[in-house]
Amino acid sequence: MGQGAYILGCEGTTLKAWEREFFREANPFGFILFARNVDMPAQLHKLTSDLRECVGWNAPVLIDQEGGRVQRLLGPVWREYLPPMDQMERVAPEHRLRSMYLRNLLIGSELMAVGIDTNCAPTADIAQADTHPFLRNRLYGSDVETVVKASMATAEGLMAAGVLPVLKHMPGHGRALVDSHLHLPTVDAPKADLMARDFAPFKALNSLPMGMSAHIVFKQIDPDAPATTSPVMMDLVRSELEFDNLIMTDDISMEALSGTVATRSRDALDAGCDIVLHCNGEQDDMIAVAEAGGNMTSGAQTRANRAVLARSTPDDIDIAAAAREFEGYLNA
Repeated sequence: MGQGAYILGCEGTTLKAWEREFFREANPFGFILFARNVDMPAQLHKLTSDLRECVGWNAPVLIDQEGGRVQRLLGPVWREYLPPMDQMERVAPEHRLRSMYLRNLLIGSELMAVGIDTNCAPTADIAQADTHPFLRNRLYGSDVETVVKASMATAEGLMAAGVLPVLKHMPGHGRALVDSHLHLPTVDAPKADLMARDFAPFKALNSLPMGMSAHIVFKQIDPDAPATTSPVMMDLVRSELEFDNLIMTDDISMEALSGTVATRSRDALDAGCDIVLHCNGEQDDMIAVAEAGGNMTSGAQTRANRAVLARSTPDDIDIAAAAREFEGYLNA
């Protein structure tokens, strides 16, 4: 049985009988979890184990644990973190990168303890004064060098804990003035400006094993389709940004995209994405995504296999010492 070209969610804190049967048949490449799936550590560890049992291998289990507004594991059970930009501004300049590394080392250790091995971070978009609030304080800075260095520190912290990073939102979402969960952002900047600024971090970080596409239209490059479903934009990511690793879509059910989830899924794969990400756990939607997506192409499977092989054994970490050092930078 081929491996499905999609990553899927589930409804609640335990798997229903229909979900087990569906996941066995659909054979997704991986799974994604949200706050609706999280109760306590023992429950979460069982859920991740049950998901993998459905597909019969150590499939990636993803989550968005950026810190700030976007974190699915919350206190008092798990540590809560400042928004990334707030942390970058609070910590002394000479300690910012170390603090981002430690933050993500701690996040990764918490994720691995419950069977989650992939985190949708770093967010390498460039912040602007008018970046929409849904995104702005999730970013690391407003210049290429700061964003690249903080993104790499984030990725290295996660990987030291054994967690795969997902680079997002390719090729750059910082100029979005609307929330792509609700509306389709459009950007009218010239390609040369975008390449020099917005897209530059993604080229610099193109060695990371997985990336996520942006639901955003770049009118002067492809006025007709958002990057996720644009062959022109996906070719730019592959050829000009030289990203030859696994690309998943952002959530295919977001309102930025039009058409049915089946149409969106097929358009994204035809454009050059490797895998469709579907997050809401709704049965009819997931069936439609699986039917439209089918199995991964040989190229996508190669990139998926390479991403899986990038998972590493966690470093020998003194978590208590890392936490003390991290808190010291925040409180200095």
